[in-house]
Amino acid sequence: MVVLGRVIAPHGIRGQIKVTPFTEYVDGLMEYPTWWLSNDEKSWKIVHPTSFSVHDSLLIITLEEYSDRTNASELKGLLIAVPRSQLPQLSEDGKEGYYWSDLIGINVVNTQGEFIGTVAGLFETGANDVLRIQLPGGKEELIPFVDQAVRQVDLGSRQIMVDWELDY
Repeated sequence: MVVLGRVIAPHGIRGQIKVTPFTEYVDGLMEYPTWWLSNDEKSWKIVHPTSFSVHDSLLIITLEEYSDRTNASELKGLLIAVPRSQLPQLSEDGKEGYYWSDLIGINVVNTQGEFIGTVAGLFETGANDVLRIQLPGGKEELIPFVDQAVRQVDLGSRQIMVDWELDY
């Protein structure tokens, strides 16, 4: 399974939910007619999104299985995933790649080996993508996802090495 978003709260009284997508495009989750929901990535519940609207960087989703706020509120905090086999191939040449969702939660260290934080999200600026890093203590740091700053992405060890100082 590849985690592509998180339910953050119920919305309204008709069972809709607010979702933070981990996809490149805000509405990218809607390409998948079936979602798997979990809080532990071990046991999954299948749901079917039927309609959506975009509000800033959030999705407001209607699920076929939920029609009232009380039931939808039980979904708060759950991860949204799809099987990796349903995702498009990353590259034509078959080289290993990654999705943005693969980077969420990965540790970020600098070239001196100092821990900076963990990836909380990514977003586009038009010029380049940007990593949102959750620092120890709760603050966030933004690091441009460009070759000059991001030196290595190692999914195996769940680590990103950046050319970035702790006091930037």
